[in-house]
Amino acid sequence: MTDVIYLDNAATTAVDPRVVEAMLECLGPAADYANPSSIGHLPGRRARARVEQARADVAALVGADPAQVIFTSGATEADNLAILGAARFYRERGRHVVTSRTEHPAVLDACRQLEREGFEVTYLKPGPDGIVEPAQVEAALRSDTLLVSLMHVNNEIGVAQDVGVLGRLCRERGVLFHVDAAQGAGKLPLDVNRDCIDLLALTAHKVHGPKGVGALCVRREPRLGLVPMLHGGGQERGLRSGTLATHQVVGLGTAFRIAAAEMHADAGRIGALRERLWRGLSALPGVLLNGHPSRRVPGILSVTFDGVEGESLLYALPGFAVSSGSACATTSGEPSYVLRALGRSDRLAQSTLRLSLGRFNTEADVERAIEAITSAVRRLKSVTPGQGG
Repeated sequence: MTDVIYLDNAATTAVDPRVVEAMLECLGPAADYANPSSIGHLPGRRARARVEQARADVAALVGADPAQVIFTSGATEADNLAILGAARFYRERGRHVVTSRTEHPAVLDACRQLEREGFEVTYLKPGPDGIVEPAQVEAALRSDTLLVSLMHVNNEIGVAQDVGVLGRLCRERGVLFHVDAAQGAGKLPLDVNRDCIDLLALTAHKVHGPKGVGALCVRREPRLGLVPMLHGGGQERGLRSGTLATHQVVGLGTAFRIAAAEMHADAGRIGALRERLWRGLSALPGVLLNGHPSRRVPGILSVTFDGVEGESLLYALPGFAVSSGSACATTSGEPSYVLRALGRSDRLAQSTLRLSLGRFNTEADVERAIEAITSAVRRLKSVTPGQGG
């Protein structure tokens, strides 16, 4: 994409060349392509060794034991297995679930499915800064509350929840705690033991790994039960049947190993680029930052340009890959439910861009984005009655 400046890393990221190299070692006739369940011969054992190394790399990023890691097709499947699997396994213990209005659709739709199965779900409304306060969660807990599901980092506005405080609250009350960490893992520190997280959903493609692979980290002490959604060969301790895609799993593990080693450096550099981008855009009149100004992931910036329709602004930026919100919701045509939950009007929600930076963005990318967006906003306001300036 040399002709386009890519600023949509919250939707997906370019695969790191080091990840590509590792994946290629598992493809082709001279590679470790064998079925990792076929451990009766050397090629199968070699593939299994690569899978287990990847499992250890995933676990290391989030402070887990490798035995806790179950490979999935991505965070959506991991979220569904966590929420539906835990609720169905423990349904006799309680049928109340707590989540928030700003969760990813993978969580919200899973919760709606539970409602169809007779569960009751409480949807918390974050504050205007996108933060769910521990007091809100505590007030929502009941004697029959089975599960709390709250994301680590919001995929639209980049706000980070204090999952450690929330996890310890749930642990004290004997309530299961599930975290969607698709946007936060590898970018902000996470530790499932320190943060008292029972179920942690992960994905590769948000952290310069391949699409189509992720993981669910499941508490083992004491052992946590799940009802599987897929049935077949009994792979992944019977929780996720299906032949493992060795090259995808190796890509996930490599991406997470790189993220663990380079998290601090990446966060500092990308965070500085985001602040530079925000400073440049905040000089425009009618510009609003969405979400808490400091409790956020380094790379995501959600900006509202009052008086400019977001889709028009997108079309005015042909040399840039940016989005008007979550890639999972762009086909609906509706204003962002995340921004509306924060109190933004439909008009303001539709005047918003999400700009998200990654490992391969540069200062030059940011400067060109500031120049192009500033020019486009001024031009669009000049042709919109009452929006000059």
